[in-house]
Amino acid sequence: MRAFDAGNVQSEVRAAFDAYEDALLANNVETLIGFFRDDPATVRMTDESGHYGLDQMAAFRRGRDTTDIARDLLRVDIMALSNDVAVATAEYRRRLSGRRGAQTQVWIRLPEGWRIAAAHVSLGA
Repeated sequence: MRAFDAGNVQSEVRAAFDAYEDALLANNVETLIGFFRDDPATVRMTDESGHYGLDQMAAFRRGRDTTDIARDLLRVDIMALSNDVAVATAEYRRRLSGRRGAQTQVWIRLPEGWRIAAAHVSLGA
């Protein structure tokens, strides 16, 4: 495997992750969807189901209950796998309910920038 600058990849993906988090807390659906790779194979899995492609993700975002959307990140880790692939993991706590959750995102570098190719979100009881 050729050498790569893991620190640079981690910094770039963390910046993208933080921008995604800002859009999430603001429930800015169009901005959120823009962080995902525009491909039918792009997936966002949850405890209950999967959302496949941008149309399903956008429909979920537009229809979701946002009363308990505010959250605090407890831990975020970015693992650079190559110059063009990284995995972000996070643990969080919802502010209103106190529910804890976790997420994993696979980020890939595309000509238009870093995009999420796959994600999984779990929210505890």
